Amino acid sequence: MQSFTEAQVVELLDPAQLVDALEAAFRDRFPNVVLPDRTHLKTQEGLFLTMSCYDPPTNSLGTKFISVCEGGTPPVQATYLLFDSRTAKIRASVPAGCLTEVRTAATSALATRYLAREDASTLAIFGTGREARAHLLVFTCLKNYQSILVCGRTRAKSESFAAEFSSSLPIRAADAQTCATNADVVCACTNSRAPLFDGKLLRPGTHLNLVGSFQPDVREVDSVAICRARVYVDTHASALAEAGDILIPMGEGLINPAHIISDLHELVSRKRPGRANSGEITIFKSVGCALEDLVAAELVEQAARKAADQPR
Repeated sequence: MQSFTEAQVVELLDPAQLVDALEAAFRDRFPNVVLPDRTHLKTQEGLFLTMSCYDPPTNSLGTKFISVCEGGTPPVQATYLLFDSRTAKIRASVPAGCLTEVRTAATSALATRYLAREDASTLAIFGTGREARAHLLVFTCLKNYQSILVCGRTRAKSESFAAEFSSSLPIRAADAQTCATNADVVCACTNSRAPLFDGKLLRPGTHLNLVGSFQPDVREVDSVAICRARVYVDTHASALAEAGDILIPMGEGLINPAHIISDLHELVSRKRPGRANSGEITIFKSVGCALEDLVAAELVEQAARKAADQPR
């Protein structure tokens, strides 16, 4: 069994390569993979989750184990195991903190590739934690934004986050209203249980990635935003089971499942339409798909093998 450290995952997992690998996986591998429902086990401290994926054509099998504890440091801890599908022996063990953050941001970047306006120039990020940081780094390695806005839980957190990157990026702290009204691309990466802004503030043409919530009673945008937007999801099944951003307005009778235009497979394979014009508001809601973890872990393993084969 090969064991990796977080530092090795950071070094080996290339964001641009991961976005392309995810695009190929959702286009070509998704129809064949076995994706059991994510399991949720309540513990005294929080939640314990498992996410498995098996790809029969490649015989690739992996499972992620996640512990969520609001009082923990960090609050989310995860490990990914790649298996030999014939013997069930563990092939590789990968710490899945950075892996989860980067694969989530890369999936958002993939959706943005298909749904954002080509002339998008202002990026807004809600949140100042590790997922917000991953989105900033992935998005800015793929595109040069003229302006980047960040809105954290407090002004101090926003300013501290912006100051960390201001020497190399055009980033500044902003309030929620400024982010909502000025951004071309919004990434919501928070643990907020209530909407971050009034959906009426969104201007035509905005694209949003919502990644912070994965429970039916939690959401980052309000029903107005969802009703105004063309909505896309990572998978239909997970969104209709866990995505409060969608389930809450559905429970209010404002939308039905048909309001979801497509999942990521249908989008990248061109089976369903993406953005039709520059005035549409689009939303990509992600609660996490086990195929994303499998692809990311495979890339870490492949990169390590390639590095080991290089002459010294």
